Parts: sequence; structure tokens; C-alpha cells
Amino acid sequence: MKITLLGTGTSQGIPVIACDCEVCNSNNPKDNRLRSSVLIEVDGQTIVIDTGADFRQQMLRENVQNVDAVLFTHHHKDHVAGMDDIRAFNHKWKKDMQIYCTKFTEHALHMEFPYIFSDNHYPGIPKVNINLIENKPFNINDTTIIPIDVLHYKLQVFGFRINDFVYLTDVSEVPEKEKEKMKGADLIVLDALRRNKHISHLTLDDAVDLLQELKPKKAILTHISHFMGLHDDVNKELPKNIQLAYDMQQIILKT
Repeated sequence: MKITLLGTGTSQGIPVIACDCEVCNSNNPKDNRLRSSVLIEVDGQTIVIDTGADFRQQMLRENVQNVDAVLFTHHHKDHVAGMDDIRAFNHKWKKDMQIYCTKFTEHALHMEFPYIFSDNHYPGIPKVNINLIENKPFNINDTTIIPIDVLHYKLQVFGFRINDFVYLTDVSEVPEKEKEKMKGADLIVLDALRRNKHISHLTLDDAVDLLQELKPKKAILTHISHFMGLHDDVNKELPKNIQLAYDMQQIILKT
């Protein structure tokens, strides 16, 4: 399994528009963060989790030629805004894009992209096939996906486990029964927005505490804001098996 972190930033990305803080002005490319998304190559197919506003740029940068399926964690703008750009894959491969999401997210997609779901099929619009998912395992061809049902303040958000890889972003609370799905992982990619408390995201300390409880072999932190601090400085404070993620980071896991 090959995992590519397409983006590791929060909803505004880094640098933030009109901000002159040291993170937004950093010359270290690891401090530049597009909106959070991940690409997973497994079992001969390519799966993307979330299509944020930077989706087009991410696909071009990584020279992605095909996407077999898109999983949505939830419907917030920084996770769905780029869905229109899946039409490039429609045109190339002459097939609908397989979308996996909850009923609630499906409703939000209909509101956000009414032209995609209209009975009046305008030429050139994205073609999607929505597969509704619940909090139980499902398959994309030969790949089993295990949803992890968590809270983003009061909003239901899904993380996902694929083999020994767990991806969980935009989370403030993980129920005990859902933690069980995360144990024994080789790699956990986990939300850690900033140092100070936030109503709908884990802080750096929250994330480290949870990971020390779950004990993955390796963990990297994502959905990072400019309030976190400089990438290299923060990493010096963290345990060796827990580090800040960065855009374009790639990890290979044995399946």
C-alpha cells in the first residue's frame, strides 16, 4: 500500500491569506500546506479521501492518471469543494466516479453541486455514482474499508481503516468502541489542529495522548493550522514515532 498525503493543512491552508506570521512566511516547503486529503494505492486501485478546494492542484502535482473511488469523511467545504474536478477522470476513462459517503453527506453534496444531480444533464458535468455507507465495513472491489465513527464537535465524521492504515481527520472526540478499530495499526494519520484548545479538533496534546493510548507503530499528524508553529520546531518536541505530516509525504506499508 502506498499512501501519499496530498494536503495536510486546515481549512485555510498555509500560508493563510493576508497573514504575516512566521509560519506563513516560512521558506521551508514543509510549512506550506494545502487542504487535507490523502491518496491510497492498494490492491491495484487508487482511492482518494476527500476532494478539497486544492484537489485539481494536488492531482496535477502528483501526476495522478486515474482515481477509482472517492471517500468523503464529511461535507465541510474544505473536504468536498473540489469534487467538480473529478470530471477529468470521467472524460479520460469514460466511466462514472464511485463516491462513498453517508446519507447526510450525500444530501450536502446535492445542495453544493445541484447541477451534478439535476435531471437536466448539462454537457460536461461530473458523472458520479454515490454509494451510501454506514458505520460498518464495506468493500471497494477487493479492498475492505472500516469506517470509524467520531465527532467533529457535534457533527458525525468518518475516519477510515484500510488494512493497517488509519486516517482520521476533523475530530474532537473518539468514542471508546471506535478506538478499538484503530488499535494495532502500523500507521495512524490523525487530526491535530493547533496547541490551544479548539471546539471541534484535537489539539497537539490531545492527539499525542490518544496515540500513546492506541500505540501504533508510527503516527503522523495532519489538518494543521499556522497556529501550530514551525514544522521542524514542533517535530523536535514530539516522540520519534509521532511527527507532523507534510504535503507530498509518501509512506509504503506492507499489506
